[in-house]
Order: sequence, then structure tokens, then C-alpha cells
Amino acid sequence: MAVQSKEINLDQLGGTIYQETTNGEQLRWHSPLEAPFHIAGFPWLAQDGIYRRLPLASGAVLPPAVDTLAYCTAGGQIRFRTNSSRLVIRVRLAGPANMYHMPPTGQCGVDCYLGEPGEQSFITTAKFKPTESEYESQLYQWDTKKDVAVTLNLPLYQGVEEVWIGVDKDAVISDAPAYASSRPVIIYGTSITQGGCASRPGMAYSNILSRMIPVEFVNLGFSGNGKGEPELAHIMSEIDDPALFILDYEGNTGEAGNIARTLPAFIQILRERHPEVPILVVSRICTAEDQFYMERRELNDRRRLIQIENVEQRRTEEDRNIHFVDGFKLLGDDFVNDCTVDGTHPTDLGFLRMAQSLAPIIKPLL
Repeated sequence: MAVQSKEINLDQLGGTIYQETTNGEQLRWHSPLEAPFHIAGFPWLAQDGIYRRLPLASGAVLPPAVDTLAYCTAGGQIRFRTNSSRLVIRVRLAGPANMYHMPPTGQCGVDCYLGEPGEQSFITTAKFKPTESEYESQLYQWDTKKDVAVTLNLPLYQGVEEVWIGVDKDAVISDAPAYASSRPVIIYGTSITQGGCASRPGMAYSNILSRMIPVEFVNLGFSGNGKGEPELAHIMSEIDDPALFILDYEGNTGEAGNIARTLPAFIQILRERHPEVPILVVSRICTAEDQFYMERRELNDRRRLIQIENVEQRRTEEDRNIHFVDGFKLLGDDFVNDCTVDGTHPTDLGFLRMAQSLAPIIKPLL
């Protein structure tokens, strides 16, 4: 007997998938590109005026994929304080959600945290239609005015062309509370570094660490394409007064000879301009698939050993500010099976475990 399918109306079941705001006339709209908003995660924003993680004109010839991925706003944060009783966001993206293994809220969404640095609490994520590249969403509404520090985390795997912040017409917007340090942490790496496949932006491990420590993190993760190119090392070295460099790009390097070739040169380029800034080399995490593919596990072991040897060699040459972290230990043996979406990219649980393991290592280096 054939069973006739029936369309399910999520609205009727209380599962609304998007929310358009009303009474927009009552709001005043602000561009976060203007004072007193603080935007973190884009070192070249003042120079180029766009939400992009690398400079538009650097003198370096970037791999085309890296140049494209630089428009993804992973790690970008909009920070401010307001007493508005209502907060609404308008976003125009470079494109709609289109990933099978990552929720639209992580790829294209904006999530909201309230509270002082180190004491931030998640409240909600923007609601929108995944098929559309423009949306407007209310993030909170109080009965009365309430003074709060706001952190908005920008999309991880999509470009942002415009953002507008809507508040009460008479609301006050003031400077964001200061980080524990004004010096940023620069993290370079893979799709996992970029945030694939977090369910929402605030769960990328660089964003979790920015709340734990708390300092600004510049996320230079490039999905499948951060391979230790010297051009990227030169660009990273141009960032003013960094507190720490984290190199987490092993997963993109393929054969072991590639990281053996690129890592020493990459570190040397950073050292030429920043001889004393700590460098933390992090090997690839252990994933669910590794337990079933012995050749992959052996390759990981060879690449990890190469990184250890490079760090130890630099330390014998009196570079005491370079360190190594074994990525295989970041998730914990009892969590590996349930920490990825597709056998490789972490879930929110995986990212949380990574951040919890890295935070006590990073703090003393700062």
C-alpha cells in the first residue's frame, strides 16, 4: 500500500526556520565600520575597508583559492556596548548556504554573545532562509533598556559584503570593553582552523579561545588550501605586534615531504621580523577515520615527527620561544568517535575539546 507523503509545516510545529523583523521604522541602523564599533579578526580592515582576512594588495601572488577564501569572515567579530532594548542585524552575503556537512547557521550565520570579555554568554543565532544571501534577524528584545557588552561572530564559510546593526532610535552605543591584551593571536591552518564544521560561528575553536583567554584571534584558516606557502608567512609577519603565532596547517600538506619543506621556511620568515614572538606548532588532530585507515595514520605519524624535529632543532639553536603541541591529544581518546561531522571535521563538541586542551598551553605563552 502506497503511503502518500505530506509536506511538514515547521511553523505550525514551533520550528520556525527564519524570522523577519517587524516595525523596522522604530530602529536606527548603524554600520559597524564606523566608531565606536570594534571589529576584530581583520588586520587590514582600516586599509582596505572590507571584511577580508588578507590584504587586497600585498605584493605577494596568492594561490587563487586562498585569495577567494580570504573573503570568508571566519574569526571576525563585531564588538560594542549598548543599552538598546532590541538588537537586530541585517547581513548581505556573497552567496547563500551550500554545504552538505555544515549547518547554514555556521556557514552563513551570525551568533550573539553578551557579557564582558571572559564572561560572555551565548544568547542566540540569526534566523534566516538558507537559500537566500540577504537576511534580517532579531537577536534579542527586552522589556526595558539594559546595558550589555555585545560580541557578534561573523560567518565562517561565506563572504560578508554588508552588515548593519539595528538598535532603538534613542539607544546609546559605546566602546567595546577591552581585551585582556591588545596584542592579537594569529592562527594559520586548515578547514578545521577556519571552523568547518561548527554549527554556528562562535563554536569555531579560535572563537572559543577568544572567549576563554580572552584576546583577539586572527583566523587565517583556509579550507584545503593553507599549505605553508611562503607568501602567507610574509603576509602574517606584517601584522603589527602579534602576541603569538599558531601554525596548524599539517592537514593540508599531503605527503610528508611537503611539510618537511615548507615548515622550516615558514618559521624562518616569521622569525626574521618577529624574533621573540612565541610560535606554537600544532599537529593535526586525530579523527574518527584515522582508526580505520592505517596508511593515513602512518602518514600523520611521519608528518607529526617532522614537526617535532623542526621545533627541537630550532630550540637547540637557542630559539626558546617555539613550542610543539601534539594534535592527536587535543580531543582525548574517549571523545574521538563522537567529535566529527564527517569523520574529519569537528562537531561543536570537538571544537570545545580542542579549545579546552589548547587554552592552558596558550595562556602562559601570552
